[in-house]
Amino acid sequence: MMHVEVWGGAGEHGRSCYWIGNTRSSIMLDCGVKREGIGEYPLLDAAKVAALDAVFLSHAHEDHSIAIPLLYKLGYTGVVWTTRVTAEQLPGYYSSWGNNVRQQGGELPYDETHLAAVKYAFIEDAVPAQQWFTISPELRVCWGRSGHMLGSIWFMIELEGKQLFYSGDYSEDSIVLGTDTPRLIELSSALDGAILDAAYSTDTEEQESKLESLFIEADRVLAANGQLLLPVPVCGRGQELLLLMEQRYPNTPIRVEQELIEAMKLMLQHSSWLKVGMAARLAEALSSSRSAIISTDDDRERLLQEDIACSRAAIWITTDGMMQSVKAQWYYDMLRNHNNNGILITGHAAKGTTAHRLLALPDEDRGCRIRAIRYKIHQGLPDVRRMVQSMRSNFKLLVHAPKRDTDELLRQLQKEGEQDLLSLGPGARIVL
Repeated sequence: MMHVEVWGGAGEHGRSCYWIGNTRSSIMLDCGVKREGIGEYPLLDAAKVAALDAVFLSHAHEDHSIAIPLLYKLGYTGVVWTTRVTAEQLPGYYSSWGNNVRQQGGELPYDETHLAAVKYAFIEDAVPAQQWFTISPELRVCWGRSGHMLGSIWFMIELEGKQLFYSGDYSEDSIVLGTDTPRLIELSSALDGAILDAAYSTDTEEQESKLESLFIEADRVLAANGQLLLPVPVCGRGQELLLLMEQRYPNTPIRVEQELIEAMKLMLQHSSWLKVGMAARLAEALSSSRSAIISTDDDRERLLQEDIACSRAAIWITTDGMMQSVKAQWYYDMLRNHNNNGILITGHAAKGTTAHRLLALPDEDRGCRIRAIRYKIHQGLPDVRRMVQSMRSNFKLLVHAPKRDTDELLRQLQKEGEQDLLSLGPGARIVL
């Protein structure tokens, strides 16, 4: 008998980690951290970790990747199957997470020797997207681009004849990244199980509407000659928002952190991950003089003081979407004394982070205008509905959102006639 064990990620946002197997064969899907305090790690079983046949990593974001070195501390000696560009991005994410933990007086549960022990196998070198690849007599895998960030993928896993689909973080809304829509009916007549990104639960708003709301807020700040700050992850929606802001506000100065430009260059180096025509658009943006690139603390302070002194509206795009870094908090300290300035939080703000704390304050206590408007990089209700309807599966586990939100999504889909849906939490076990 084979099981799926939820070691994190279902019924919560963060520490995605799923063990699939039995006493003979086993694999793991992702191994991340939840950004609360100094981090909440998956419910790892050391004996099962040491016995793993393979680990599969969907993408580099910390809630899917940061606990990978912990597997090697616990005795795993195999490889991590992922994409080449994901492996290239991981050192930056490990470094950033380590800085975050140390900044809060904590310690990582692993050290440099475990980071150095991680071994990668690049799945795109083994097989093209949407084709099966045999790793061992018991294990086959198929993959495709998931559209969530550079290098992100979904997996179809076959272990001892049992087939399971894992969407990873999935989106077809990116203006830059290509998505390989999983042909689930073609790849498998009937799945034994599916684990599906449902991070936005019952949200039905499409990207176009979200962007309209985002631009309304941006218009308000810029029309008042304010400074508009967009804190974003290093790689992902930040590059897309830069392109969108350049298009929407051609006469407004844009200041962007060097790390975001380097990530855009990385996108261009891996053009097979991009939508048709986007390589040329990225190259144009990189060669443009529209954006001032911030590479030092002096650059940042000088330009911001100049913009404020001249009452000159400007758009600032910086790293760290949850504003935990010293740099992001410096921006807030500089902007908070002018109520014509604004900050737009466009992604998840984990409990306890600076972004979460600021959003919880009354408007009058924030100093400047702070609003949360999602830029869509996960699945909401219409997307989950389409994915559920595209497959035949014994169960469909909805993940990546708090339990209460997932329960509400499940109830809505059940009212529409969908069956075999699950809303679970860490520690749950499913029989395949």
